[in-house]
Amino acid sequence: MHYENRQYPFKTPPELKGEAPGKYSVAIIGAGPIGLAMAIDLALHGIRSIILDDNNVVSVGSRAICWAKRTLEIFDRLGVGDRMMEKGVTWKVGRLFHGEKEVYNFDLLPDEAHKMPAFINLQQYYAEEYLVDRVNDFPDFIDLRWLSKVTGEDIRDDGVTLHVQTAEGDYQIEADYALACDGAKSGIRNRMGLRFEGHTFEEHFLITDIEMAEPPFESSSPERWFWFKPPFHSGQSALLHKQPDDIYRIDLQLGPDADPIEESKSEHVIPRLRQIVGDREFKIDWVSVYSFTCAMLERFVHGRVIFVGDSAHVVSPFGARGGNGGIQDVDNLGWKLAAVLKKEADPALLDSYDEERRHGAIENIMNSSRATSFMTPKSKMEAVFRDAVLNLARDQPFARHLVNSGRLSVPCSLEGYPLQTPRTTTRGLAPGTPCPDAPLEGGWLLNKLGGEFLLLTIGEKKAGKVLPGIRELHIKDNPDVVAHYGENMIYLIRPDQHIVAAFETSAAEPEALDAALARAMSKPVLETIR
Repeated sequence: MHYENRQYPFKTPPELKGEAPGKYSVAIIGAGPIGLAMAIDLALHGIRSIILDDNNVVSVGSRAICWAKRTLEIFDRLGVGDRMMEKGVTWKVGRLFHGEKEVYNFDLLPDEAHKMPAFINLQQYYAEEYLVDRVNDFPDFIDLRWLSKVTGEDIRDDGVTLHVQTAEGDYQIEADYALACDGAKSGIRNRMGLRFEGHTFEEHFLITDIEMAEPPFESSSPERWFWFKPPFHSGQSALLHKQPDDIYRIDLQLGPDADPIEESKSEHVIPRLRQIVGDREFKIDWVSVYSFTCAMLERFVHGRVIFVGDSAHVVSPFGARGGNGGIQDVDNLGWKLAAVLKKEADPALLDSYDEERRHGAIENIMNSSRATSFMTPKSKMEAVFRDAVLNLARDQPFARHLVNSGRLSVPCSLEGYPLQTPRTTTRGLAPGTPCPDAPLEGGWLLNKLGGEFLLLTIGEKKAGKVLPGIRELHIKDNPDVVAHYGENMIYLIRPDQHIVAAFETSAAEPEALDAALARAMSKPVLETIR
């Protein structure tokens, strides 16, 4: 089934009808998955935003397809997780080949104590469509405008004026903050003269999505297959895995000298695909030839303009760290920006978004660059090392840890960063850890945590209200929760479901919890000590 892009209508904005909608709290540039998710997160915190996009369709081509567990948990908090799971293809087995021989396979072993699997494959256009539908649930908080191109911005200490171009005329938008969610070729980043720092790789890769009813897998369930030096594509690498609607993603390394225009022509693409799928009937759904950069901005926060997702950092597609990293940006920024706009926190809290998500971007770029070096050796010695590792990995489990076809995306720990209270015990989970899920009677732990500050008590309960104004969740007898969090522990959880403080129940004094909450909001501790 070929996906037909839904067309979203242009609606004459009130500014062109002589009406004045007033100043928006947040203007979001870009209606991709990052911009849409950002608006939903802000709406859940009661913050009004406007989204401006120069197009009127969701993503053309599948683009980002591999969504990791932590990202799915964020999407679930935003209200689209169940739809994504229902449509997406869940895979857990990966096979790695060197030439014709299978080197080894791995099983992601989904945790039955978690609602979400390790990964699903789902085309970006479906993710965006579901997010657009969810945006429509917030008519009082989100104004989504298609075919509205931002052509300039005036940035002040107290806000931003955006210049918007449409087919019916130009107008201006006033906002307290502008969020650049407009991707790797960000217009606002370029107009501000901000440069990416990093490295551009010369390799070219062909991505092709094909519709094919007969599966190429010998297994009865979808798998991820990766080849080094495949027999059908000599000297290069290849990747094959399944998406919904009988769509298969095939990635082929072409080398640094490939001509992107020539290589994307059907007379070159189809023979390559035939080498992989044989005589099976297939139809090309989407083709792209790309090279990539691993780079990031020196800062993500520039006064009243904040960069989110690919406008702030870009990586190679190996390991599915682009879209997943961008959604984790959203998760980190939403509650902080809401707290600042509600005057519950000083704007200095936004500096922690810069610190924490730069840390995440650096980790993603490091993993992405290492995968690229292993997949595309730049010297004879690197090639010798790679082939030796692959030969050893057939029989020696230790060598499998050295094989790198893209370390699959996992969330980074924020331990040691300023919002987190340093560890007071070696028991339980460390501050900075994203909360692991667990089944509860009638639901799941992460769904119970929600998107606000919360005190999670495991086992023994502290007498009285230990942190006034903060919701508490007490779990007395649940072996799955205890297995992850420990017995007789109290955790202070951030709205993005990261732990900011952990105490043994006997040591969780009100003053210590007050201080932990103040620290998590970037406030001087003395402001809240009783």
